[in-house]
Amino acid sequence: WNRQNGLGKAFDSSTGFKLPNGATRSPDVSWIKIERWNALTPEQRKRFLPLCPDFVIELVSESDDLADTQAKMREYIANGLRLGWLINPKNKQVEIYRQNQEIEVLESPTSLSGED
Repeated sequence: WNRQNGLGKAFDSSTGFKLPNGATRSPDVSWIKIERWNALTPEQRKRFLPLCPDFVIELVSESDDLADTQAKMREYIANGLRLGWLINPKNKQVEIYRQNQEIEVLESPTSLSGED
């Protein structure tokens, strides 16, 4: 999808972000609008990216604490995240985080939409 439309830049968990609150985070999957990527200097692109992603996916693994991961998702939202998916394979739930909205919980969804 992202390669076809070229609207943004996708990253895996090896990419770190320095959030506006100073926290450093490396989501499992992240995406930023191409305009935001293009606004970064070559030096900024080589380090922890000094921004909050527009979209993240966090996958709850067996070793993760659900409450800690939920807190991380709330932190992303507080720092400008537009959309986040917290995927919990153990209980087959997806929590959807959006700016200025309540968290939506989906039970055993068969598909997800990136919305706008």
